[in-house]
Amino acid sequence: MSWNPEVSFNDLPPLPPTGLDLEPKPVLKATVEARTALATLAQAGQLLPNPNILIHAVPLLEAQASSEIENIVTTADELFKHAESGGGDHATKEALRYRSALLVGVDSIRSRPLTATTAARICTALQGREMDVRAVPGTRIANPTTRDIVYSPPEGADLIREKLSAWERFVHAEDDSIRWCGWL
Repeated sequence: MSWNPEVSFNDLPPLPPTGLDLEPKPVLKATVEARTALATLAQAGQLLPNPNILIHAVPLLEAQASSEIENIVTTADELFKHAESGGGDHATKEALRYRSALLVGVDSIRSRPLTATTAARICTALQGREMDVRAVPGTRIANPTTRDIVYSPPEGADLIREKLSAWERFVHAEDDSIRWCGWL
């Protein structure tokens, strides 16, 4: 299959990816290191007089970092200053929506598994308006400077729902040996 960034990529390969080790040793080793770091953080959190400070700070700082990826830049000071009111300049408000979306996602997966509906709820919180699967064709992702198209996502609500359904099955599979047995 040949790929052209200007043509909708409707031929996404099925999941799980073939010929790819989904549990390579470096990832497994990093998981052990991450678990150790989390245990250390949990222990340090117990020493704080008010651990909620840490719990509330992490999503704000994550929102700041995520926003910067999209060239939406604000400061930690502005985020903490407007965390309760939701005010501030455009970039601060946008980063606070990222935090809200993150918290919507965390809250959602506490009561149900990760699904396309969870993703839609997160996008709704992020955009500040009701979101669902994209039905209108013509979405293109372009370099903001050159305007060169770098990717054209799949088009068609039914196809996108099918791909999201495959993603759900992949995420919730017990292991990668299922191979989807013609589900796609």
